[in-house]
Amino acid sequence: MIEAIIIDDEQHCSDRLATLLKEDQAVELVGIAQTVEQGVALINSLKPGLIFLDVQIGSDTGFDLLKRLPHRNFEVIFTTAFEHYAIQAIKFSAIDYLLKPIDREDLNFALDKLSDEVSKKMTSSKLDILLQNIEKKKDGFQKIIVPTISGFEFLNVSDIIRCESDINYTTLFLTEKRKLLVARTLKDFEDMLSDHNFFRVHNSHLINLVYIKRYHKGKGGSVTLTDGSEIEVSTRRKEEFLKRIAMV
Repeated sequence: MIEAIIIDDEQHCSDRLATLLKEDQAVELVGIAQTVEQGVALINSLKPGLIFLDVQIGSDTGFDLLKRLPHRNFEVIFTTAFEHYAIQAIKFSAIDYLLKPIDREDLNFALDKLSDEVSKKMTSSKLDILLQNIEKKKDGFQKIIVPTISGFEFLNVSDIIRCESDINYTTLFLTEKRKLLVARTLKDFEDMLSDHNFFRVHNSHLINLVYIKRYHKGKGGSVTLTDGSEIEVSTRRKEEFLKRIAMV
C-alpha cells in the first residue's frame, strides 16, 4: 500500500479527494496540509510515497514547495481547478494531473499508472525538467519528456523537426536524422507544442516552423523542411499557416 498526503489550501477539495481515496485499497491517506510550510514539514516527517499537490496554494505554488525539497523520493499527481500555463509545463514533463472537482474515474486512471513508473528516480528527473521549464517560462519551455515503447525519452523541444501521425502513436523526426516512435497521438503534441512555433499543416503532420526551408505554392501548397522532407499543406489550413509563418 502506498502512503499519500494531500497539499491543498481549499478544505472542500481536500475533503473530496480524501473521501475518494477511502474507497481505494491501494492508497492510505496519512496527512493533509494547507500551506507550503505545512506540506514540507509533512513530507520530511512522514516520507510519503505519493503527493497530491495543488498547483496554486494560497499565494504560493506547488512548484515553490518542490524547490524546497532537495530529495524528491515520491510520486506526484498535481491537482488544479483550472487550465493555465502550468498545465502545459506538467504535460511537457509527463507527470499526471487532475482537474477539480476530481472525478473518480480520472483518479483511478492516474493511480493505475503509478505502477507503470520505472522508478522514483525517473519521477525525480521528471520533476527536475518541470521546474526548469517553469523557471524558463518567459523563454519558452526547453525540454519535453515523451513515453516510448521502452520507457521515457528526454528531448530538447528545439531538436524536434516534425511529428507524423501513426494512428495512436506519433513518429518524431529529430535533428541528426534521428526518429522516435512515441506512445502519444499527434493531437497530444499539437496541444503541447502549438504555442512553441509548431503548426499542424495537415491531418497527419505537425511541423516546427523554424525548420521550414521553402514554401511551394499550390492549392494548399507544400513545405520543404531543412531535413529534406516535403510535407503537404491542407487547403483548409493554408490561410492560417501563411499567417503563422509570416510571424516566425
